[in-house]
Amino acid sequence: MNQEEFFKKITSHAKEYGFVFPSSDIYDGLSAVYDYGQNGVELKNNIRQYWWKAMVQMHENIVGVDAAIFMHPTVWKASGHVDAFNDPMIDNKDSKKRYRADVLVEDYIAKIEDKINKEVEKAKKRFGDAFDKEQFVSTNARVLGYKQEIEDISHRLYSLMEANDLAGIKQLIEDLGIVCPISGSRNWTDVRQFNLMFATQMGSLAEGANEIYLRPETAQGIFVNYLNIQKTGRMKVPFGIAQTGKAFRNEIVARQFIFRMREFEQMEMQFFVRPGTELEWFKHWKEERLKWHLSLGIPAEKYRYHDHEKLAHYANAATDIEFEFPFGFKELEGIHSRTDFDLSSHSKFSGKKLQYFDPETNESYIPYVIETSIGLDRMFLAMLSHAYTEEKLEDGSERVVMKFPAALAPYKVAILPLVKKDGLPEKAREIMDQLTPDFMCQYEEKDSIGKRYRRQDAIGTPLCVTIDNQTLEDNTVTVRDRDTMEQIRVNADELFNIIRNKIAPKRI
Repeated sequence: MNQEEFFKKITSHAKEYGFVFPSSDIYDGLSAVYDYGQNGVELKNNIRQYWWKAMVQMHENIVGVDAAIFMHPTVWKASGHVDAFNDPMIDNKDSKKRYRADVLVEDYIAKIEDKINKEVEKAKKRFGDAFDKEQFVSTNARVLGYKQEIEDISHRLYSLMEANDLAGIKQLIEDLGIVCPISGSRNWTDVRQFNLMFATQMGSLAEGANEIYLRPETAQGIFVNYLNIQKTGRMKVPFGIAQTGKAFRNEIVARQFIFRMREFEQMEMQFFVRPGTELEWFKHWKEERLKWHLSLGIPAEKYRYHDHEKLAHYANAATDIEFEFPFGFKELEGIHSRTDFDLSSHSKFSGKKLQYFDPETNESYIPYVIETSIGLDRMFLAMLSHAYTEEKLEDGSERVVMKFPAALAPYKVAILPLVKKDGLPEKAREIMDQLTPDFMCQYEEKDSIGKRYRRQDAIGTPLCVTIDNQTLEDNTVTVRDRDTMEQIRVNADELFNIIRNKIAPKRI
């Protein structure tokens, strides 16, 4: 099964089992907008809560905020979004499809990286246990040639982007012989700038309405509340402010399911530090954020760092944590050293003093900022794509199981009476009532126990508890593990601790 087929299976499974639906599905949907179903919303909530606990609950010097989506228009002038929040756009004249010009080049680079990976895999098979990957990639002539090609293309692209040389970007696409994935042709339009802001009007009458924007990022809501939180919380540098919430971008290309949407959710933390210490804190949060991802038990090889060669105008360091999605390694989380750009700009445009008096150094300064920003929807897709597993069992049958980290699974336990009679449903309800205050539980009594197990596997429930006639005699139940399918007999009074231990997150 190739990656494209695999991705189609994931998207199909997501809809079939109540994770994600196209928005306005009964009207044939709305492009690049999705709704989260009954299982999807639980998974999404669990991811959000897992992040919040790690970021806020586990850090004494990080607090939360929930800023409004609507903000004063000057906020976006100060942040630079009104004048500079755009992407280079190019159309293929034959397919009539629109693309981000820089992404076309980056996808071309990704294909060269795939060639490197194939060379590594071939060498690994050839040398076996004696294979030294680091030595191979640093000495093999073909690999070195590919790496140099990547470096040359990247440097040229980022130089052109920095200079806003749209004609040069088109020339680069033509020089590389990049074709439209749909038509296979090289019949491109000129590259144009595409503004990503969503504008709307606020006011009771159309003629007197003020133009405002749907926020394209959540970070600015933190910056405009920096002073409020610092003073009311008596916060001392270094400290952080965290937020989760919706953002909106008029994307050029919104494809790959929920990877890139026009309405999405971010989980961000802005960490305010003393000037001169920002690169130390940047390194710290770069490492901490990768630890958080690894705490979910997903193999380390699914993640990688990507250090930015081209930096945003406000940054002096930037790194992406990339995840191996079915369509390749793509950005999952960004860590940026934003310097003092945002607070300085808001101080200038608002006329408000946003300096911090440091009692340790006896000086006033505008703090520098380290940003960690992860897309909740992308994290959802990462978990969905990693979890989807097709297994062939010993008896020749097959099952689809969603192997979510137990801490994130939509439901933690399914309560299943063996049959719908003999008092088993009543006993099952009694046990469920004891567990629901602490865990998301699902009750099922329809179909055979085997079919019910398969349904719970398909939505990723870590544990199934079966109530049978013996339960009425000695209060014991059968607990089935999702991943191993192992079944054990335990006293129903032990269920709370069993479930709690199963879903307990790892310390980071």
